[in-house]
Amino acid sequence: MEQQKLPNVTIALILSIVSFLCCCVSAGIGGVIMSGIALILINKDTKTYQENPQEYSNFSTLKTTKIVAIIGLVLGALSLIWTIYSIVSMGGWDAYIEQTSEIYEQLGIPME
Repeated sequence: MEQQKLPNVTIALILSIVSFLCCCVSAGIGGVIMSGIALILINKDTKTYQENPQEYSNFSTLKTTKIVAIIGLVLGALSLIWTIYSIVSMGGWDAYIEQTSEIYEQLGIPME
């Protein structure tokens, strides 16, 4: 019997890797969402594998993907917590936006 690949491993790996990029760009929200979706797909494939382990050949890749997704989730959560802390410590959303606009203006980046 020829072994097949688990169906969601590749997309889960891509989502896990993208979650790292989203941690830095989207204040952590994107990282949490992407890695959360990846973990859901990983859990589906884990159940599929456990039903018939002899049919699938890429379970080790699934385990690696799970580690990457968990790291992305942790980094995303930390980034989100830091962003919330920053907003609160600056005096709220309006003060945060005002201070961010000033920093962008000093750097010569127009805010619109």
